[in-house]
Amino acid sequence: MSTEATLPATTSASPTARQVWTRARGVVLGVALLLVGAVAIAVLNSGTQRGSLDPRSADPRGSRAVAELLADRGVSTRVVTTLAQASAAADADTTLLVAAPDLLTDGQQRQLHTATESSGGRTVLVAPSSPSVGTLAPGVTADPAISFDSELSPDCDFPAAQRAGTAETGGFRYDTAAGDADTCYPSNGLPTLVRVPTATGDGDTVVLGAPDILYNDRLDEHGNASLALQLLGSRPHLVWYLPSLSDDSLTESGERDFFDLLPSGWLWGTLQLFVAAVLAALWRARRLGPLVPERLPVAIRASESVEGRARLYRKTNARDRAAAALRSTTRTRLAPLVGVPVTQAHTPESLLPALSAQLQNHSDGQSLHTLLFGPPPGDDAALISLADRLDALEREVRRP
Repeated sequence: MSTEATLPATTSASPTARQVWTRARGVVLGVALLLVGAVAIAVLNSGTQRGSLDPRSADPRGSRAVAELLADRGVSTRVVTTLAQASAAADADTTLLVAAPDLLTDGQQRQLHTATESSGGRTVLVAPSSPSVGTLAPGVTADPAISFDSELSPDCDFPAAQRAGTAETGGFRYDTAAGDADTCYPSNGLPTLVRVPTATGDGDTVVLGAPDILYNDRLDEHGNASLALQLLGSRPHLVWYLPSLSDDSLTESGERDFFDLLPSGWLWGTLQLFVAAVLAALWRARRLGPLVPERLPVAIRASESVEGRARLYRKTNARDRAAAALRSTTRTRLAPLVGVPVTQAHTPESLLPALSAQLQNHSDGQSLHTLLFGPPPGDDAALISLADRLDALEREVRRP
């Protein structure tokens, strides 16, 4: 009697389009929401950040007002967007303002510091963070804690700060070991404005913790205008450096890769986010302990349990596990029927001879070995065929 079984024509092991959509719709919906949110944020921010710290912009966050006041006092303002232009403009009669130091790469920061160190002019750095400030103003470090105080008093001997009085310089706080440095507008013991004289000449570097005193909508508050005009108007020329990602000086060869386009602070921020993600994963990870048996509140039919496990096997394409479970169960049931102890049911040398003797018309021992101990099936159809053949073999053994 043959142990083969014919597969019904309507049997299908492949998931339907509806099942695929049911499984994937949550991920698709999440990605769609992220894209919509990103587009919405980009649209909302496109207008509010336009012209920030640009001396040509009349927006609230622009700096046209301070440029106009400096022009009334005979100070010319010129905007540059490349490192070559900024370095060439550095001299004793020029104040160089760097609007966004953190946008410069490490190489750009070193080149800019070399150009300004012995120029004899003034360099104003607007809100540089760590490690940018250490490269552009050696000896000055940025404190991780940011000051949220909006009004601060000078508390220093720097003439410009004394004349300006209270100003909105809160933001980054700095520390320096230079004995000849002016440290002004302290917040919780650390200054938010530092002036460091250069080693040669009459130049200096001013590190400003926040850009508020340069904004159009904040210039008329407290002593902001006075402090801004004194810091930027000490020389007859002001060069306003707005770093650009199109600058060829991002690398020495002029060729840039993705990491060259990232500001230096972003790499540190990405590292911090990665560490935070790892810590969050460890915190929320499932803690596996020993299995604890638990009485089920309701009785579950055996057929439902079998069907549920079969669906899990199918979802993960675990045909090897499913085939191993089918063969193990069949061998366990066949062993007592042919006089083999259950403990030896999974040993081919014990089970197969007794099974061949029971099946007088089944002379092919190799076929039995492949059926009960063979390799896992290659696809779902082969798995279904294996289940049918195992079932047919058990029926044949049980037949009187």
